[in-house]
Amino acid sequence: MRNYFKNLIYLIVLIGFNVCHAGSYEDFFVAIKQDNAAAMTRLLQRGFDPNTPDPKGQNGLYLALREPSLKVAQVLIDWPKTDVDVLNAQGESPLMIAALKGQLDIARKLIERDASVNKTGWAPLHYAATNSHLDVMRLLLDNSAYIDAASPNGTTPLMMAAFYGSASAVKLLLEEGADPLLKNQQDLSAIDFAQRANRKESADIIAAFVRGRQPKGKW
Repeated sequence: MRNYFKNLIYLIVLIGFNVCHAGSYEDFFVAIKQDNAAAMTRLLQRGFDPNTPDPKGQNGLYLALREPSLKVAQVLIDWPKTDVDVLNAQGESPLMIAALKGQLDIARKLIERDASVNKTGWAPLHYAATNSHLDVMRLLLDNSAYIDAASPNGTTPLMMAAFYGSASAVKLLLEEGADPLLKNQQDLSAIDFAQRANRKESADIIAAFVRGRQPKGKW
């Protein structure tokens, strides 16, 4: 009889723990959605894992940046147990999302937490160049981002800027040393990207840099 009551108590405690954890799980993602920094802080202080993924495998920090819920994102970045380099199913890091959205302050704080500026495949600089976030691009370059980083198919940040971004983004990358002669696996260079996107100003800037690299003959 004594063992029966002991097992019953264990069962009640276990059920209570699971219900509490399930409630915390829901509360975690509600706090992200609502950008409720106070609620997020309480959950973390109670021991909730900040790296818990949602049913689709997306981690909390990624979701907070995507919303954007920047107050919650700041709480998560400041929390020492948060993995600021965790990748989602698409291989995207929190710094990549911050770069894509032009979240300069968040990007700076992620780098201060030692988030990886460089990674294999698509990198934060690709994402910043895509949307012409010049301040974020400068931040990444100032922190040793590889300017000619190659995506899985060999596409560089300059190519992304040439196709999707602005002439200013193209100019910045070229002035910082991006190689305009590189080609991806489809044998396309940055100027090819610009021409395909009908971005004449970007194409002209790239062409001028290519001409400037050619040796000048003596007459």
